[in-house]
Amino acid sequence: MHKTLIVTNDFPPRPGGIQAFLHNMALRLDPDRVVVYASTWKRGEEGREATAAFDAEQPFQVVRDRTTMLLPTPRVTRRAVGLLREHGCESVWFGAAAPLGLMGPALRRAGARRIVATTHGHEAGWAQLPAARQLLRRIGEGTDTLTYLGEYTRSRIASAVTERAAARMVQLPPGVDEKTFHPESGGAEVRARLGLTDRPVVVCVSRLVPRKGQDTLIEAMPRILAAVPDAVLLIVGGGPYEADLRALAAAKGVEASVRFTGAVPWSELPAHYGAGDVFAMPCRTRRGGLDVEGLGIVYLEASATGLPVVAGDSGGAPDAVLDGETGWVVRGGSPEDAADRVVTLLLDPALRERMGTAGRAWVEERWRWDLLAGRLRELL
Repeated sequence: MHKTLIVTNDFPPRPGGIQAFLHNMALRLDPDRVVVYASTWKRGEEGREATAAFDAEQPFQVVRDRTTMLLPTPRVTRRAVGLLREHGCESVWFGAAAPLGLMGPALRRAGARRIVATTHGHEAGWAQLPAARQLLRRIGEGTDTLTYLGEYTRSRIASAVTERAAARMVQLPPGVDEKTFHPESGGAEVRARLGLTDRPVVVCVSRLVPRKGQDTLIEAMPRILAAVPDAVLLIVGGGPYEADLRALAAAKGVEASVRFTGAVPWSELPAHYGAGDVFAMPCRTRRGGLDVEGLGIVYLEASATGLPVVAGDSGGAPDAVLDGETGWVVRGGSPEDAADRVVTLLLDPALRERMGTAGRAWVEERWRWDLLAGRLRELL
């Protein structure tokens, strides 16, 4: 692998799925051949201290820009070019293609031999907007490879770039640490602490935003409780939608059967997955296709933990489920569909076991980090 400059806005300690994706990939590359150029997490002393503490723990060098949002401005481009030359980097990996991939030609002129730009859900949204499509086209021409999460994102992004750029696209989804997410991850302890030991638990691990579908699950709870009276919905995560979700649970009369954990440290997430009998996140597409699920790594983490999954049909979410084998895909925003699948799983332990075992095997076969990091090394 060439020595590589990673240019990204999406890097811890800023929380999020893309951030975790990039960090996990970077950790599996040769640390002596990686330099990260990233934005600062947030302003203020607390943000600076958290960022500095995180960076000091990394096995590779992290260079932070003074801004909280990198954009392909002349100043940022000059800084990226300077880092490329200073550290003798021959490859560049843009953690998110749009908009930072617009710096590709300048970095090429500065000596970059390989330029890889990774796309996520938001680039699929860009592909639907005329002006943004033109920018994606430029990014495709200025890079050697655009990577994509799954078929949904590939098809939409390919429609916006040239045929030549589309032909060079390579799948590079996030992976799962199967040694961290596994059936014996500590779920029993979480259930005991929350007083749920003897109750059937439907767990949803995600940011609390409308697209994810926690509201759909709450609306499904009366139907679920009619069939499984002691069932409980465990909502794990924090976010701006929490107050609305709590109000909805009260309005539906199911607040006693819905538990909110708030934000949970990453180290405790595997145990919170393991606290469930069924994982459900019936995500839906919003804003005319601009707010869409890129893949849904949570489904794969749940599968690695041995749970059957109920996924929504937004964007690339179905790519993370073998429908009918590791779980089911339902119409996003349909409480009836979600309730029917959840009830079926809660009432059939043998089916849960079969789907959970199939999901674990699928993760081990296809979604391990070491396999996907090897693919990235080849691209670089």
